[in-house]
Formats: sequence, C-alpha cells, structure tokens
Amino acid sequence: MRLSSVLAATRRNVAGGLMALGLLAVLPGPVTPAYAAEPLRIGYSDWPGWVAWQVAIEKGWLKQAGLDVTFEWFDYSASMDAFSAGKLDAVTCTNGDALVMGGNGARNVMIMLTDYSNGNDMIVGKPGVKGLAELKGKKVGLEVGLVEQLLLINGLNKIGLKETDVTFVNVKTNETPQVLASGDVSAIGAWQPIAGQAMKGAAGARPLYTSADEPGLIYDVVTVTPASLAARRADWIKFVAVWDKVVAYIQDPKTQADAVAIMAGKVGIEPATFTRFLKGTRLLTLADGRKVMADAEGFGSLYGSSRYADAFNVRYEVYKAAQDVKGYIDPALTDGK
Repeated sequence: MRLSSVLAATRRNVAGGLMALGLLAVLPGPVTPAYAAEPLRIGYSDWPGWVAWQVAIEKGWLKQAGLDVTFEWFDYSASMDAFSAGKLDAVTCTNGDALVMGGNGARNVMIMLTDYSNGNDMIVGKPGVKGLAELKGKKVGLEVGLVEQLLLINGLNKIGLKETDVTFVNVKTNETPQVLASGDVSAIGAWQPIAGQAMKGAAGARPLYTSADEPGLIYDVVTVTPASLAARRADWIKFVAVWDKVVAYIQDPKTQADAVAIMAGKVGIEPATFTRFLKGTRLLTLADGRKVMADAEGFGSLYGSSRYADAFNVRYEVYKAAQDVKGYIDPALTDGK
C-alpha cells in the first residue's frame, strides 16, 4: 500500500524481520523521570490513514495539545523492525501486523484506529477473468502469508470455494504487475498503487475482489509499547484526542485541498493521485473507533477482525502460538481514560 515511487518495501510484510524483542515492552519496574521527559517516538509510513498525521504535525496541533512528539518516517516493514527493536514508543500498522510483532516477542497495545482499508487492497484478474469463481484450479500470484492472501481466502469462502481450490504462487508484491502481464497466473493480489500498475500493464485486467467487499478485514491502528503506555498514559490520551481534528480537517470541503496537499507532499505524489487513494481508505473518527473497539465477533469489531487475523497468522506459521487478542487492545483511551 505504498503511495510513493519506492515500491519494494511492503505495507504488509508480516513474514520477515520481526523476531527482535520490543525492549521497552519488557522493562520491569517504574520508569525513570528522564524517560518520562523524552518525546514520544512514533514510527509512521505512507498509507493515507497514517500520512494523515502529517496534517497535525504541520499545523502544530500536537504541540498545542501539550505534547512533545517525534514522528519518524519509515518504509513500512522498517517501522515495525524499529518498533520491535525498542527504538520507538509506538508505530502505525495493521491490526494483523500488531499481532505479528507481539507473536514474535514485541508486545504492544493498540490504543486507537485510524482507518480501515476500503478498496485499496485487491485481487486483480488477468484479461478475460471476470470473477473469483473462475480462479478454481488456477494460479494466483501474491505474497504468501500477507494480507492479500487473507483477502483472497475470505472472498473464496464467500462463494463456497476453499483455499485449496487455487494454487498460490509466491510473488513479491512489487513484482505482481509483471507476473500478471506475463499470463503465467490468472490473478494477483496487491494494493494500490501496485494494483493499479498491474491493471495498466495488462489491458482488460480488472479487480475481482477488494477490501471494500469486506469492511473491517484490514484495520489500521496506532499501537504502543506497554511500558510507554503505562508511564505516559496521560500523554497518549492527549495524543488520541488530536485525531478527530485531523479527520475533520481532511473531510471538510473547505480545508480538504490543503490537507491533501500536505499529505501528497509528504509522499511525493500529485494531490489528484493521492485523492484517489484516499478514497480507498475509510478514515475513522474517535466515535467510529469507539464502536469498532467493542468486543464482538465479526469484522465490525477490532477484536473479531484481529481474531480472524490471528488464526490466519498461526495457520501460515507467521508465529507459533495463538495470541490473546484482548491483551492487545485498550479501548479506554478513546474515552479519555
């Protein structure tokens, strides 16, 4: 889901580089005053729901809230590596990847939702393929163990097919456009802008299934080390409270152009292009997030979605043991608690 021109690092790299322990997460005892005086260190990368924080940064809203925050820009997988190595207090990631970090030793707590993917993740069929049912007995190119495989399995199950009804060909996401154009596979799984490149390179290729078909399958969050959350809870509450101001500025017709210009400038693309990708991302207000953070089954709940992702991660040996999803979510901060 990268929006800049550097496409090799993926937003969904759940398989590699996450074995390092989150050092801050295992520090015992009280936190020293020196630690408490340090800026909150947050890693973010170029997904619309995370680039949105650039608006708060440039408008000075975090300082106005009395916060000392350092946002550090990364490629997505590198941001998770930095968090897992104890170099960050928080990172922006998917709910499934929060579990991946925790399952591999870097414990974390999701304190807020920024958005859910609303069409930017997709299964793209080669020219002539018009639906998922036509993939039975065919090859699909995607990164095995990443969220596009999760998306495809979800779509297949809806029409009565099993994952064993297709053959997965492990392909790096940034290489899927070439693979689709070659005709060696019947479909690929990718996210924007790579999915768009794949369709452009294979005239007649079309989306067969997207994240808009299953809202809540892929949630995007801010997740924090337990140590930082315990020591700086008041600051994290202030941080979460700024989010509604960000969403309002992006969605208000009077200020949207300025917001888009800020976000597009951060990732180095034209505002018109960024606007298209923004439409594939459903930003969530704190009120929206409060509803999603209610514990329930199904994709309407962060808990239900995360349990689904956890089962997928265990099945594909991204980590060994099923995770206690409740321990990964603290919904109280959206209520200022």
